[in-house]
Amino acid sequence: MSVAGELDSVESSPGFPNQFTDQSERTLTPEEMEKLKNDRVLMSDFKQLKLETEAQKNWDLFYKRNTTNFFKDRHWTTREFDELKNCRESEGQKLVLLEAGCGVGNSIYPLLEEDLNIFIYACDFSPRAVTFVKQNALYCTERCLAFQCDLTKDDLQATIQADTVDVATLIFVLSAIHPDKMQQALENIFKVLKLGGVVLFRDYGLYDHAMLRFKSGNKLGENFYVRQDGTRSFFFSREYLASLFEQIGFETLVNEYVLRETVNKKEGLCVPRVFLQSKFRKPVPLQPPR
Repeated sequence: MSVAGELDSVESSPGFPNQFTDQSERTLTPEEMEKLKNDRVLMSDFKQLKLETEAQKNWDLFYKRNTTNFFKDRHWTTREFDELKNCRESEGQKLVLLEAGCGVGNSIYPLLEEDLNIFIYACDFSPRAVTFVKQNALYCTERCLAFQCDLTKDDLQATIQADTVDVATLIFVLSAIHPDKMQQALENIFKVLKLGGVVLFRDYGLYDHAMLRFKSGNKLGENFYVRQDGTRSFFFSREYLASLFEQIGFETLVNEYVLRETVNKKEGLCVPRVFLQSKFRKPVPLQPPR
C-alpha cells in the first residue's frame, strides 16, 4: 500500500473516533523533535524538478494501479461541513459545488445520493481519475460535470462561469501541490466563487504521524516531502494556511487542528494524526451607507 492511499483510507474511516479540535499544534516527543531537527538534507534540485515535471504522470499511475477500489467513499463531509446542506439562500435553491481534486469521485457520489438539488463541477489533475468519475453509474451530466484540470495552470473559467460557485471543497488536495504554486490554485478557485462563497478545507496538519515517518532523503523543503510513488505531501500549520488564503482575499471563518488517534491493535500501536479543518469565505463588499 502506498503512503498516499494508507493515509487517505485512515481519514475516510467513519465516525472519526477519538477526535477533537485544538487551537495549538501537536506537542512532539523529544525523540520526534530530534528526528525533525536532524532531517536537514533536501533532495537535489534536479530530482525536485523531475518530480514537478512528472507530477501528473505519477498521479495517473497511482490511479492506474489502484483504480476505484482504493479510497473509501467520504460519507462524513455533510456531517463535518454543514455548509453542504445549509448554505442555500432560499428553499429549493440548487447548490452549485466545485470539488477541486475530485479523484475518482469518493466525495461527489455520496453528495449526489444525499442531495437531489445539487450540481457538482468535479475536476482533477489526473485524466485517468476523471475517466473513472465519468464511468460511475451515478454520473449524469445534468447533475455533474467532470473535467481534467491543473489548478496551478488551467483557468477554471474556461469551464465554470465566474462568480457562480456556492461552495468549493479542497479535501486532501492542496498538500499535493508544490508550495510555490498553491496561491495560483487558490486564485483560480477564488474567481469562480460567488461573493460570500465558501471553501471547505481538510488536509494534513503539521506534525502528523505521516510527516514523521518519512525517511532521510525524502524531504523537498520545509514541511514538504515525497512518497515512494513520487506523489508529494505538504503539512500545514494554521498560520501558514490562513496566510495563503488571506493573501488571495479570503476571510478565515474556521481554522482548527483536528487531533485524533488511530489504534492498530494487531501491532499494539497508537498513532497520532493531525489534520487541519478550515473554512474560508470570499468576502461580500460592504454596501456604502445611504
